[in-house]
This record gives sequence, structure tokens and C-alpha cells, in this order.
Amino acid sequence: MKGTENIIAHIRNEAEARSAAILAQAEQQCAAIRAEFEDKARERYRELIRGGEKSCEDRVDSMDRIARMEAKKGLLALKQEMVSRSFSLACEKLVSLPEPDYLALLARLAAEASVSGDEEIVLNARDRKALGEKAVKAANELLKAEGRPAALTLSKAEGDFAGGLLLRRGGIETNCTAELLVELQRGDMSAELAGVLFD
Repeated sequence: MKGTENIIAHIRNEAEARSAAILAQAEQQCAAIRAEFEDKARERYRELIRGGEKSCEDRVDSMDRIARMEAKKGLLALKQEMVSRSFSLACEKLVSLPEPDYLALLARLAAEASVSGDEEIVLNARDRKALGEKAVKAANELLKAEGRPAALTLSKAEGDFAGGLLLRRGGIETNCTAELLVELQRGDMSAELAGVLFD
């Protein structure tokens, strides 16, 4: 029996040694595989971080561009509003000229716009009451001084405009209102006015 026990012990020792060697080799292979996958995981992590950073930078750049564009749009809208307000103030100042200057302006507008010399001058209610007859007289005097027919009359109708006048003959009307006069200057003067206001 002793021989059998020795053989069994020998086989057992040999199996344990072989098992330990296989186990050691498996652990080495596992360690190598683990190291390889940890390297791959670290590289993938770095790729994801770089991609995330790039994505964040792109998003920040995009948001910055959008914010700059919105700011420019807001500034442009403000500039346009200020230019419009300036032209509105110009119209208000035009119709608020001292009476002699405003009367001279109305007479000149009527005389320059007159074609036949017998048109009707349409004024707004305020100007018709305060300056109507004086404006007609002054315009006719200007026409006479130029040697043109001078039979302008004051219309019974009143216009719905801030100032200036309409010259009417039959169905034909010539618009010489303050609003139109200022608006006609807008195209030529907007850029110049914006330069004065914002440069």
C-alpha cells in the first residue's frame, strides 16, 4: 500500500504543480489581457474627453457667433429706431418753425408745386385756421413775382397730416406734406445721420 500511496502522492504533487503552473500562466494571461484592455479603455477615455472638449468648444463658438449676431441685430435695430426717431423729430421741428418761417415754407411749397396756378391748397386743421389765407396770399405773390398765373385758393377740405400741404386740382393731388418731405430726405440722409449718431 505504501507504494500506492507514494504513487498517488506523486501524482497529486505532479497535478498540483501542473495546476499551479497552469494557474500562474492563466493569471499572467489575465494580467496581460487586463493591461491591454486598461490601455484601450484609457485611450478610449482620452478620445471621449477630446471629443467632448471639441464638442464643447464648437458649441461655445456657435453660441458666441449667435450671441454676436443677435447683438449686431439688436444694435442695428436700435440704430434704425434712433434714425427713425430723428426723422420724426425733424418732421416735428419742421411743423414747429416760427410762424413767419413756416408761412414762408408753405408759400414756397405751394408756388413750386403749382402747375396751372389755379390749384386749391389743402392744409391741416391747425394750419388752415392759423395761416390759411396768409399762405394762399404769399404763394400767389411768389407766383406773380415769377410771372406765372397766380389764382391759388384755400380748400374747404382739411388734410390729416402733421404739416405742409396738398395742392389739388380736380382729381390730381401733389403731396407737399411735412411727412413726405422728411421721408424723401430719408434715403439720402439715413447713412449720413447714422454716421453722425454712431461714429
